[in-house]
Amino acid sequence: MEKHTTSRRSFISNSAKATLAITAGITASGSLMQACGQSGVGHAGFSTGFQQQPLPYAYNALEAAIDAMTMEIHYSKHAAAYATNLNDAAKAEGVDTSKPVEDVLAKISKYSAKMRNNGGGHYNHEFFWKSMTANSSEKPSGKLLTAIESGFNSFDSFKTQYGDAGKNRFGSGWAWLFIDGDKKLRIGSTPNQDNPLMDTSEIKGLPILGLDVWEHAYYLRYQNKRPDYIANWWKVVNWDVVQNRYASMM
Repeated sequence: MEKHTTSRRSFISNSAKATLAITAGITASGSLMQACGQSGVGHAGFSTGFQQQPLPYAYNALEAAIDAMTMEIHYSKHAAAYATNLNDAAKAEGVDTSKPVEDVLAKISKYSAKMRNNGGGHYNHEFFWKSMTANSSEKPSGKLLTAIESGFNSFDSFKTQYGDAGKNRFGSGWAWLFIDGDKKLRIGSTPNQDNPLMDTSEIKGLPILGLDVWEHAYYLRYQNKRPDYIANWWKVVNWDVVQNRYASMM
């Protein structure tokens, strides 16, 4: 398989540069989403462009959880189609593609269903790829671990609650760990290609970890056993990136 050479270190470096001031001046009762949208700062630890980026690892790098064929099809077919269709929608609707996709998502109610579905799909997948690594640690550390243990009683309890969000999402969708308007960690899920950045979303905030639970993300290996996929997925979570996203927002 072709190896994609973009390093984890470059993603972390770019992430830090993109979000040094993402939540300055937000009160406990204020809207974190609105503040970020008004500032034009990239959301969720990095700013997402309209073009698909190379994977930060080879297709077979995440075999502990995701087989190479699934990764190749998922990246080169499903995710690539979202990027193509997003750019088609942006051209048709006069969107400035030099600005981050996050700016569009924050006011997605003003755009077409094509923009919502493909803008969400593109953002979610670009976010998802960077949330995984072949060199995963067992858990995060520092302030993120403290916040997780404080907010969800323990790290194991967090994993159970997050896993349940993915398992219980009816049909296709995503599970999220996100920061809400009070700067608290929350767990939730969204249908289809929605995400917490969208002004139409049932949950709102800035994501720091996302899990794709569409069947195409796991069906070749796991068939209908979504819980098994979720259980193995913890083996490839890139906690360095998740911690960096969290730190840049707090």
